[in-house]
Amino acid sequence: MCDSCNAAAARLAALPGARDIRTSYGATPCAEYRKDRIRVVSGAERLAEFRLSADAGTRRVVATCCNTPVFLELKGAHWLSVYLHLWPQAARPKAQMRTMTGDLADTSQLPNDIPNLKSQSLSFYAKLLGAWIAMGLRNPKIEVKEKLDA
Repeated sequence: MCDSCNAAAARLAALPGARDIRTSYGATPCAEYRKDRIRVVSGAERLAEFRLSADAGTRRVVATCCNTPVFLELKGAHWLSVYLHLWPQAARPKAQMRTMTGDLADTSQLPNDIPNLKSQSLSFYAKLLGAWIAMGLRNPKIEVKEKLDA
């Protein structure tokens, strides 16, 4: 729900054939996955990275054949935020929390079904650290050769 996620989603939604992945309250729902558990098995040649600015540390990766956002990657991170719209509704991973709600001007529209955190919590960072340790403190690279200007 951070401002940059919302801005990026809006710019990507304006691409031909793209859909808006934001919820009615401005969230871009994702599931966090360790990079060592993600594989692009086909279509890698159709992936392109999008950055809000040339020096942005965050990139969104988009399937250019249909302009579908696939995942978000923070610079130096050992995990990927995979956009939930990729799963059929019944098969989606269950959301456990919303983060970065502090960037919203009006939080009254947020559902109360899960915790709505103003930023990331200590337990969130503890889970990420635990995952990184389980990965042997590695940070696999996800190669994307193309760049997308939106």
